[in-house]
Amino acid sequence: MPYHPPLRRCRARRVLALAALCLVAAGAAAAEGHAPGDIDSEHLFGFTEGSDLGAPGEIELEWDVTGRAGKRAGRFRALDSGIALKMPLTADFRLAPGLTFAAHDTALAGAPARTSGGLNGAVLETRLRLLDRRAAPFGLTFSAVPSYAGIDGGSGLAATGFGGEFGLLADAELVPGRLVAAVNAGFGLSATTLNATGERFPVSGIEIAGALAYRAEPGLFLGGEMRYARAYEGLTLDRLAGEAFYLGPTLYAVLSPRTWISLTWNVQMAGRAAGEPGPLDLSVFDRHQMRMRVGYTF
Repeated sequence: MPYHPPLRRCRARRVLALAALCLVAAGAAAAEGHAPGDIDSEHLFGFTEGSDLGAPGEIELEWDVTGRAGKRAGRFRALDSGIALKMPLTADFRLAPGLTFAAHDTALAGAPARTSGGLNGAVLETRLRLLDRRAAPFGLTFSAVPSYAGIDGGSGLAATGFGGEFGLLADAELVPGRLVAAVNAGFGLSATTLNATGERFPVSGIEIAGALAYRAEPGLFLGGEMRYARAYEGLTLDRLAGEAFYLGPTLYAVLSPRTWISLTWNVQMAGRAAGEPGPLDLSVFDRHQMRMRVGYTF
């Protein structure tokens, strides 16, 4: 995983310009792809994910970068990245250990401006396929991702955090080899303690996401996704902190027989923060969320 330097004097338009260049490059490189009926659905949809998990003996190295920007209380820009080794142990079970990194450039109200970055922590993704869409009406996979973090994702401050994300990932080929749909339902929780002050922040949340991906040409899928998320104080969905609805385009392209790239840019279209006025939640959630993933299969 290459280290992401601190985001000094970075502007959101630079991030968007980089994403646009990636879209153009990916589209130009998508010269070959999956045959009809042989689609790997996992990465077609951006933040939403398909139920596929690879075949036994097929090891994949994946690099994931998520950019977040836009808060009501001041300047906020963050990059969350990670590298994972995905190893299917059987046709229906996969483990994927990984390392995570984080970089922040913030100037929020009531806090000094600061820039930071470095190693964040570790994750261990576990996936169990319950239904294979090639033999059932739709595919269904259960995902569990326990994690450790040394940086608070909301502020960029040094912290000690433990958490987990759990989800059901469903998908189906509406038009075989051409149009694929996915629906995700997820629950996450974490407990973070700031190293400097000892303050502890237990939080939890739920998210529902849906997406479509259309094969525009061999090796190139274009689509869109929508996501609805709610965040709570407490580990068991105790007190609502905010909610947000995101919408955005997606792109998936095969760059070579072993390499692919997936891109998305989601914008918060509606939301509400508990106890605050305004049509959006820019306290708990971000206005913009962008994600790029690149994978290489051995």
